[in-house]
Amino acid sequence: MFANKKTGEIKQAEGLTSPTEIIQNGMVSLPDVLAPSSAEVDFNYIRVGERFYKTFFIAGYPRYVSPGWLSPVIDFNHSLNISMFIYPTSSSDVLSDLRRKTAEMEATISSQIDQGLVVDAKVQAALDDAAGLTEELAKGMERFFQMSLYITLYSESLAELEQSSKRLESTLSSLLILPKLSTLQMEEGFKSTIPLGTDDLFITRNMDTTSLASTFPFTSATLTQDKGIMYGLNQQNGSLIIFDRFSLENANEVVFGKSGSGKSFLIKLEAMRQFMFGTEVIIIDPEGEYEAIAKTLGGEYVSFITSSPIKINPFDLSGMYTEGENELGLKILSLHGLLRIVLGELDATADAILDRALVETYRQKGITTDPVTQTRQPPLMEDLYKVLLGMEDSNASELALRLEKFIKGSLSGLFNQQSNFDITNPFTAFSVKALEDELRPIAMHIVLDFVWTKVRKSLKKRLLILDEAWYLMKYEDSASFVYGIAKRARKYYLALTTATQDVGDFLSTDYGKAVLSNSSIQILLKQSPTEIDSVSKIFYLSQGEKELLLSVGVGEGLFFAGQSHVVVKIVAAPYEKELATSNPQEIKEMQERDAAASQQPVAIPQDLPTPQTNPVEMSPSNFPIPPKHEPEIF
Repeated sequence: MFANKKTGEIKQAEGLTSPTEIIQNGMVSLPDVLAPSSAEVDFNYIRVGERFYKTFFIAGYPRYVSPGWLSPVIDFNHSLNISMFIYPTSSSDVLSDLRRKTAEMEATISSQIDQGLVVDAKVQAALDDAAGLTEELAKGMERFFQMSLYITLYSESLAELEQSSKRLESTLSSLLILPKLSTLQMEEGFKSTIPLGTDDLFITRNMDTTSLASTFPFTSATLTQDKGIMYGLNQQNGSLIIFDRFSLENANEVVFGKSGSGKSFLIKLEAMRQFMFGTEVIIIDPEGEYEAIAKTLGGEYVSFITSSPIKINPFDLSGMYTEGENELGLKILSLHGLLRIVLGELDATADAILDRALVETYRQKGITTDPVTQTRQPPLMEDLYKVLLGMEDSNASELALRLEKFIKGSLSGLFNQQSNFDITNPFTAFSVKALEDELRPIAMHIVLDFVWTKVRKSLKKRLLILDEAWYLMKYEDSASFVYGIAKRARKYYLALTTATQDVGDFLSTDYGKAVLSNSSIQILLKQSPTEIDSVSKIFYLSQGEKELLLSVGVGEGLFFAGQSHVVVKIVAAPYEKELATSNPQEIKEMQERDAAASQQPVAIPQDLPTPQTNPVEMSPSNFPIPPKHEPEIF
């Protein structure tokens, strides 16, 4: 197999013939052409060409195994070849051997007892195993096999091969597997692990059907589909995590991670990649992080402030009739939640008065539960204020006073005008960064309700991102509204992404837990020690997974999709990283680089082409036309 190509090279160098003619004339066989230039077989390794190989055979196996017990070997972080050979054995021969071995072990134990010695625990355990296996073989419940397992490591250097060999031995020992180096049989070991199907070592171990079946499937966990977007790399085996969230029972997603863990970076990447595949993206942005992405992708960035020309009326109705659904009633329930955030805690009396006032406010505009009337112009917050004042009740007057600052006071321009905006751009981001912290939950609730109203008007593949969702989840009514969207989003082809760094606030209410249970994808990035216990309890994490979430780097964590979960590392292309990064240092470096580039003098070519003597049409294809400059206005 390791033939030398020297003969063919000499003949070609002498100019006698071409490589094709050499093969055709029988001077060199095809194996000669395919073989490496040289091979070296040593006691502890074999070198083929420029690559070094070392083969181990498994001499000892654990007493008890579980399905997937070889996964750490499959996921070993180094290139290796694994071969397994299985040989069926006749049950009658095995039973005969087992009876003989059983008699020998019983005699050994009896001799130890007669001599007053302590019974050897290994012999007793082997006797128990033999007795159990004999019974199962006799009943036909098990069959017997012989199995060989070989592992060949390969590296570009001998030093790297030695280092990886030590790590492999350590990994196998942690699984109670005893590896042995195939000393003086490296060539046989190498041939046993290449795809020839020959077992040149033939070092076997007895296995019954159940034990053998536990080695299959001989694969590691993967989350790769033939469609969808790439989320990152599977750190267990280096495969790509490509997933279509719309293929699950629901397309909702939650992202938990401490500040600086890469949470916003991941969501931005997903938003850009979903947008590239035709998904309409809508973002509620409390920190103003999506402006650059929106402008780069030709999207619309709406800043939600009192002086903004764009207005959103929380009393809007979709005007779409759905059989069995009372849209006016649902809108009034949504307004109850918003007004509890605006007005503060309400007792039963105040809540009943508010409900009557809302119904009357819509009635005065001619809007009732009849779907025909729900296409009329909706009322404003000022109309509700007037209805409360007109009820001539002390509780109603108190509610009107609490509402007055949003009608006539400092916040009068916030949401007291008819909507003059519609979501027509396929990438729209709403920013509430300019608002005070106490107003952000109000604005986010209004925008979320406005988006939900628009979503129900037409069926379209959409992604709704609710960043820093803890702003809403800390209020019971807003949390209930978010849960309602998460529960009904699938019906409208909507994928809801909720992200937060305050896991405690998000999961402190039953609605937060319900949103989590209605999200088929969960992504856990690096967690703080104060949150890890609650996260571990909610997600049933193992001790190893807890330690991983405490120690991983930025953009690393656990990716749960349905019943599968893997360790993920978020990766981005350079241009994606420039748009998605929230790292202040990286942003500052980009700003400095852009500033330096803008100050560079523009090189003007000195040698311009001279006009030809023959008259020709002077067009951009044959003569440079100077660009037109608009006159500067001072």
